[in-house]
Amino acid sequence: MKRGELYRVVNPLVNDPRKHRVFVVISRQVLLDSRFSTAICAPVYSQHDGLSTQVNIGIAEGLKHESSIHCDELVSLPKNLLTHYVGTLSVDKLIELNRALSIATGLDNEQD
Repeated sequence: MKRGELYRVVNPLVNDPRKHRVFVVISRQVLLDSRFSTAICAPVYSQHDGLSTQVNIGIAEGLKHESSIHCDELVSLPKNLLTHYVGTLSVDKLIELNRALSIATGLDNEQD
């Protein structure tokens, strides 16, 4: 498991109307390689609202259609749920993701 990989997870969240959802692994690699049982992930939605905390992704990343990573909705998921590999973010998309995460966590001085 690597940072920036996408996984399809079955029934990941309470009150999620979808039977499965794709998540992007956000955790730093040292945590992923450790015995720690969870990973920080960001959900992927087909909806894109144009926020600076969202990253557009799609077919190039292994998805069936254009979608968006929502960095304002980070969750911790058990690593054993991350088994259905979908794809990987490119270096450019990882840079966009880092920027969106910085804004979402308030580490960036810009306001939305």
